[in-house]
Amino acid sequence: MKIECVKEKLHLAVSKAEKIVGKNVNLPVLSCLLLETKGNNLIIRSTNLDLGLEITIPVKVEENGKVAVPAGVITNFLNNVNDDKNIILETTDNTLKIQTPTSEANIKTIPSDDFPTIPMVDNEKTYKINSKDLINGIKSVIYSSSLSSIKPELSSVYIYSNEDNLVFVATDSFRLAEKVIKMRKTINLNNILIPFKNALDILKIIDNTDTEIEINSTKNQISFVFDGVYLVSRVIDGVFPDYKQILPKEEKTKVVLLKQDLINSLKISNIFSDSFNQMNISVKNGDKTIKVKTKNNNIGENTNKIDANIDGEDIEVNFNYKYIIDCLPSIISDSVSLSFNGINKPLVVRGTSDKTFTYLVMPMNR
Repeated sequence: MKIECVKEKLHLAVSKAEKIVGKNVNLPVLSCLLLETKGNNLIIRSTNLDLGLEITIPVKVEENGKVAVPAGVITNFLNNVNDDKNIILETTDNTLKIQTPTSEANIKTIPSDDFPTIPMVDNEKTYKINSKDLINGIKSVIYSSSLSSIKPELSSVYIYSNEDNLVFVATDSFRLAEKVIKMRKTINLNNILIPFKNALDILKIIDNTDTEIEINSTKNQISFVFDGVYLVSRVIDGVFPDYKQILPKEEKTKVVLLKQDLINSLKISNIFSDSFNQMNISVKNGDKTIKVKTKNNNIGENTNKIDANIDGEDIEVNFNYKYIIDCLPSIISDSVSLSFNGINKPLVVRGTSDKTFTYLVMPMNR
């Protein structure tokens, strides 16, 4: 193989592909990028067997070929080459030679025959979404996914369509986040469960993009296509809990307060909370403030008062402060509402002017 290409385009593509390379001592080719010429293009592939990625960039091809090169080595080399001019890649024997006007590197390659095939998803069910909406949907809920793989359906991001809405949901059984993204037209999407780790990697690939993404899905896989990028992920074969059943139909106590005031209070709670991240929220009707208390026997204790509008019954309940602060970046409103439904019932957190995000968090029993 011998090609000439724009260094910036190669660097960007290699940097993206390197983010999802696999680590498998029994299959060292997974730690490589597969470079292959096709027509007047270079196709860069990477996979960790859960995710597959192909990035196509235009190049000048002098000699066709295919080579597997360690991802970390070529990425680090390109990270530190300051030349912005064209770059030449050439294979000889078991070596990939990279030449720039000021630098030359010879990288040992690995036989490419064992590199896995990147599966292609049928485009029978295709729809399009702006990348910023997809990023927003995943980021708004992913922190609520379970970190344990015992129940794969909980260690996932659940995506489904509801007429002209695309709905993103995640839960670890202690808290649940739902984000609704308005689409331009009605779509009919298979209910999709993307594994938590895959969703994180998908964000790495599509983050900082502003383009339209074509999504294709089947029972077993989902693909994302945009700007010369083809990304495919396996999906979980399972059923997400019927979470609509646990969404409270009424509220006994409603508190409205400024989001930044709540954030500031929770940051202080972090200093004085115990090993369970426990905090106590006390609400009394007639007061114009709520009290947030934390106590650590080894450090001390703290009480914060937050200005608030209060309507409903008095209540005092314990929560994991971290579970509440996690959701606040997903709320775009300046004010948030806290809806209480009793001591042992979930707290519902929403933005006062944004009905597209709903968050439930269970109280602590201690």
